Amino acid sequence: MIVEVDGARIAYEDVGEGRPVVFLHAFPLNRTMWASQTAALAGDWRCLTIDVRGFGESSATAPFSVDRYADDVAAVLDHAGIGHAILVGLSMGGYIAFAFWRRHAERMRALVLADTRAGADTADTLQRRRELIAVARAEGAAAVAERQVVGLLGRSTRERRPDLVVDTQRIAEQASVPGIIGGLEAMMARPDSTPTLRTLTVPTLIVVGNEDVLTPPKEARAMQAGIARSRLEVLGEAGHLSNVEQPLAFNTALQQFLRTIEGEPWGVSL
Repeated sequence: MIVEVDGARIAYEDVGEGRPVVFLHAFPLNRTMWASQTAALAGDWRCLTIDVRGFGESSATAPFSVDRYADDVAAVLDHAGIGHAILVGLSMGGYIAFAFWRRHAERMRALVLADTRAGADTADTLQRRRELIAVARAEGAAAVAERQVVGLLGRSTRERRPDLVVDTQRIAEQASVPGIIGGLEAMMARPDSTPTLRTLTVPTLIVVGNEDVLTPPKEARAMQAGIARSRLEVLGEAGHLSNVEQPLAFNTALQQFLRTIEGEPWGVSL
């Protein structure tokens, strides 16, 4: 499905029936990274997977910022006739989820933060992102994908699942260069969300792979310490893309969390 948002085309998939769960993907991938989750949940939940602008089937239309991405999510909810939803954000998707809470808190029913962090970029991370922007401009998306895949997947996955390494790199290669650059600049400019943690009043699940080198378990523990209604799941033999590397364990943690909030009251849908 496509929704027009201020001149941009935002693509999303809407499958299943029940209360809505929105999935926000990692950089530089797209909504297809959530295939294992939607397949597992669609029998009981309405699953929406969104392509961030510049990725997947969404147009690379400026401006690019986590606030703009969050407003795109709200526009998708409007288009789908949804008032309140559970948000699941991994990595960049987590940054967007923080922005969504700050801008549209009344529409968030619960939150899942996977392999992400609350803090802003460090000086070293900012420099690496600048270098990646230069690579994107000079060599294209394939070169960015080749550099990113090592950090995206854990050591166990890289050693034992060469097929998954190839598949992940293939998905990353599909990103547009303007989308890659826009995404990097959006992440560089995002605010520190550490103060946001104490404002979160919705049930929150935090998931992290024990081999995640980009947003390691210490970042997940820091988020849990800052969010009152939160729980933490650390998945073994998983890196940054824990939902892709260990889909059964990720789905089990997610389904258990969803069951704990299923009986709680929801707001009225639009």
